[in-house]
Amino acid sequence: QVQLVESGGGLVQPGGSLRLSCAASRFAAFSSYAMSWYRQAPGKERELVATITSARGITIYADSVKGRFTISRDNAKNTVYLQMNSLKPADTAVYYCYAASRVVKYWGQGTQVTVSS
Repeated sequence: QVQLVESGGGLVQPGGSLRLSCAASRFAAFSSYAMSWYRQAPGKERELVATITSARGITIYADSVKGRFTISRDNAKNTVYLQMNSLKPADTAVYYCYAASRVVKYWGQGTQVTVSS
């Protein structure tokens, strides 16, 4: 069974950093998937944070995280990362990993990120 497992969430003070990881298991061709991070704060809709494409590794960011977050992938390890710097309380949310090919899409179970002093 295909699985996406996020890790690296936690409690951090404003201005701090966290690195999220998403490990993909039982993917036939991980490198063929576009990988994204989404987040959902309490009472709000799920929103796209960042995407990295499959072929050329082009990255796309939400305006709210540009210059602070970096998405990357290691296809040899079937893993995608989200480096989050200069964190703000507004970044508090559950962060979800998302994998999409032309045929199928998968979600991870999410990891909580809380930014608070």
